[in-house]
Amino acid sequence: MQADSSKDITDYYKHLSLFWTDIMHLMSSKPQALTSTGPMRAFAANSKKVTTELIEINEDLVGFNQYLTEYYKQLADAWDVAQKKVNLKAPEVPQDVEQIEAFKRIWIDIFDNDFTELFDSKKFGENYGKLVSKELELTKHWNNITNVVLQSVNLPSKEEIDEVYKEMHSLKKRVGKLELELKKREMKKNA
Repeated sequence: MQADSSKDITDYYKHLSLFWTDIMHLMSSKPQALTSTGPMRAFAANSKKVTTELIEINEDLVGFNQYLTEYYKQLADAWDVAQKKVNLKAPEVPQDVEQIEAFKRIWIDIFDNDFTELFDSKKFGENYGKLVSKELELTKHWNNITNVVLQSVNLPSKEEIDEVYKEMHSLKKRVGKLELELKKREMKKNA
């Protein structure tokens, strides 16, 4: 019940934030755009996109933090259980090198088994998948904000730069092939 309540509160604040963002954008976009020049004019026109992305980032950040907390809780619990097993199996403080080596083997075996069991568990896999998914969502939002800012100052987006790099790589390969062909022809001509 409490999860539904916190979800309702989050949705309420999200909608409230979007409502006020819309109102502020409508009230200020025209005067703001009129008084702005150059890149700031474009940024002012795109400020609603940035605000919307920031609201969604906060929402995804809450989910990310939940899954990250669960991730570290699972690791800490596995460590705690494994350490208790080690303490039961080897309760004495090792006195010589042979005892230390035996203790080390016990510790490695127990921790290896317990953490392998944790990493193979469905619960860990589901949580880790959600954690990575939320991290990718956060990255997507930051990329969207970055693209808005880059467009506002008339700079190329990451996708456009990647396209230029691909084309440069392709041209570099073609030039290399042409140079190799030219060398072969010169060698035939000189031979």
